[in-house]
Amino acid sequence: MASSTKNEAGGRTDSSTTNAKAAEGERTPVEEVALVVPETDDPTIPVMTFRAWFLGIVSCVLLIFLNTFFTYRTQPLIISAILMQIAVLPIGKFMASTLPRREFKILGRGFSLNPGPFNIKEHVIITVFANCGVSYGGGDAYSIGAITVMKAYYKQSLNFLCGLLIVLTTQILGYGWAGMLRKYLVEPAEMWWPSNLAQVSLFRALHEKESKSKGLTRMQFFLLFMVASFLYYALPGYLFPILTFFSWVCWAWPHSITAQQIGSGYHGLGVGAFTLDWAGISAYHGSPLVSPWFSILNVGAGFIMFIYIIVPLCYWKFNTFDARKFPIFSNQLFTSTGHKYDTTRILTPQYDLNIAAYDSYGKLYLSPLFALSIGSGFARFTATLTHVALFHGSDILKQSKSAIQGAKMDIHARLMKNYKQVPEWWFLVLLLGSIALSIIMCLVWKEDVQLPWWGMLFAFGLAWIVTLPIGVIQATTNQQPGYDIIAQFIIGYVLPGKPIANLLFKIYGRISTVHALSFLADLKLGHYMKIPPRCMYTAQLVGTLVAGTVNLAVCWWMLGNIENICDVEALHPDSPWTCPKFRVTFDASVIWGLIGPRRLFGPGGLYRNLVWLFLIGAVLPVPIWVMSRVFPEKKWIPLINIPVISYGFAGMPPATPTNIASWLITGAIFNYFVFRFHKRWWQKYNYVLSAALDAGTAFMGVLIFFALQNEHHDLKWWGTKLDHCPLATCPTQPGIVVEGCPVFQ
Repeated sequence: MASSTKNEAGGRTDSSTTNAKAAEGERTPVEEVALVVPETDDPTIPVMTFRAWFLGIVSCVLLIFLNTFFTYRTQPLIISAILMQIAVLPIGKFMASTLPRREFKILGRGFSLNPGPFNIKEHVIITVFANCGVSYGGGDAYSIGAITVMKAYYKQSLNFLCGLLIVLTTQILGYGWAGMLRKYLVEPAEMWWPSNLAQVSLFRALHEKESKSKGLTRMQFFLLFMVASFLYYALPGYLFPILTFFSWVCWAWPHSITAQQIGSGYHGLGVGAFTLDWAGISAYHGSPLVSPWFSILNVGAGFIMFIYIIVPLCYWKFNTFDARKFPIFSNQLFTSTGHKYDTTRILTPQYDLNIAAYDSYGKLYLSPLFALSIGSGFARFTATLTHVALFHGSDILKQSKSAIQGAKMDIHARLMKNYKQVPEWWFLVLLLGSIALSIIMCLVWKEDVQLPWWGMLFAFGLAWIVTLPIGVIQATTNQQPGYDIIAQFIIGYVLPGKPIANLLFKIYGRISTVHALSFLADLKLGHYMKIPPRCMYTAQLVGTLVAGTVNLAVCWWMLGNIENICDVEALHPDSPWTCPKFRVTFDASVIWGLIGPRRLFGPGGLYRNLVWLFLIGAVLPVPIWVMSRVFPEKKWIPLINIPVISYGFAGMPPATPTNIASWLITGAIFNYFVFRFHKRWWQKYNYVLSAALDAGTAFMGVLIFFALQNEHHDLKWWGTKLDHCPLATCPTQPGIVVEGCPVFQ
């Protein structure tokens, strides 16, 4: 007998007819979605249960704590929401079997701690909470990057409330953009967000009963490898840190600068070096187990070309940018004599550029690999735009037009109409509120933040202009063109000599877009899994507020309690708290904000020729596109992806060549050999193994810190020294004198 029941979002739906309606509806036009996403819904399933709230908030807090904690380490570890997606399943089932089922009443509304079996919709909501605690959703490497630079590098006495406003407003601003753009980027079937399909597949795998077969279940496999990873990380994390980078070339040639520059895992090209540390493998590009093989192949091609051809030629053959005066690889800034650049000597008390002091002290120089990496960022930006325009332009125009003019609803959109929608003004309140608070912050703490109110409005305008087109690109091609460099270029010219203003312009003008796209991806996940929109709104908003607050609290505590954190010169040589991510954020604030692009990249600037890479990047995809049109039968030609190839040298520094090489090798093993020859194993265990390695490594890392390192129980023996390559940081230019290095004549 059919029953009419009120769904979680407040609507009333006849559950017996929902699937029938779905069958009659228009199927999604995207084949990949049709194959993976279920086309049925049961709106009677409870969503915002006590279990979902409890496990969701705990997951969010745990992930944002771990990600914030690890982002300060020499080998930062990004822990994805897949960890909690798998780990909460047995806990949810345990709560379903043990919690009391009787109904409680609060303010006249009834609820039960245990409304029945743990279901897939609760699981999705918990994952949405957890996503707010991941680095890209919670924003640990962005907002607190600015705060860390202000406090640890510029030694500002920043007010906690000001810091909290920076963290929360950037994220809520992104949520506001997401809400205003959902009709264009979530509801149309053409906007299919390819990255969500892996999560949908994992949800279905975890909730659909496994057929009895030989071998471990996914949960048994997860627990086994999490424990193994937990126990093993005691070696590279504390007892035997040299396992992080095994640089045997340096041991073979202990007195050769060139050999150590080539072989060092930390300060060289990492030729022959390898890592037996999961944190070292997944530190910068995330887990290699979840990257597709062709992406790994493109990144590998770029990496080999850059590290083994371009950089050696520029350093040893052509001495590009006076390269031999400096270490071949370093995230430090240098003077013309090869010494580290002391930015305090060119700062005014108001943290502006002291032009007279700068002229007296001398120009700023970068290590050759760092300079070329910045240049590759110029090329990557324009190459991404050209590649997407050529290979996907016509599709994007059609999809954008149909989305904006009102595309036909597919089956998923029809099913979602059974739920109460979120009014537009709910998002508008968040958007205008965060804009108002940001401007107030600029007025109240104007000396601390340096960015005037009109600069903040400029940042909002930039974010509003680019979020929709970039969102269309990501939703259809899974590529997100970055414009960090353009944003920093713009404000660097408009407000030269203002490093903090440059940082804040970047996080409000660019990073709010990153947050918006993260929220939009989650909204599409909720769309696919038929989560009531108002439940999604609540989970994302609460998760954002919780994650932002914990994010800043952990950051504030670490900056105040770990002695000399981020100060490489003052830290113990074996300390893990070197903050390579934030060192690069600081360097960017000096390059683009304090000294400014005009002095470094403008006419007469040492690095002016790198600007040509904007043009080169724009042109490079053209011949590949032409070849794909001339030889349409050659299906491998369109797989050559210049923007992805350029990611082979993205993020260096802080990433080292050994980080990337180890990521490539591990990814090739699992996503080519295992995928090709043991596909059933890969399908069942690959993502589970990735989550287990993340979890075990993270938990042992936190335990080691609080039980041993924080109590100063440090080990000293041969295996605790980094990679035994002391000469790798030495210059090779004759006459350059650096402490601890031989002088060439």
